[in-house]
Amino acid sequence: MENNVWQLQEAKNKFSELVEKAQKKGPQIVTKHGRKTVVIMSFEEYVKTTKPRTDIVEFFRQSPIKGLNLEGVRNKDLPREVDL
Repeated sequence: MENNVWQLQEAKNKFSELVEKAQKKGPQIVTKHGRKTVVIMSFEEYVKTTKPRTDIVEFFRQSPIKGLNLEGVRNKDLPREVDL
């Protein structure tokens, strides 16, 4: 079995060791009934994987439509009348 894969029962019995390995050696995989079920990782690793790669301003700066003169067309008709 791989060094970073734990069976659920073993993970429960050695939880402190599992957490320590996740902090020092990277994400640890826990299996249940032979299927990979969850990943235990350090908080720092979690933040890296969930942090957006760019902020919203940078996203729009890199947009392929940046610099195009886009003009919206608005329908200037009056709304229809509704009998109440």
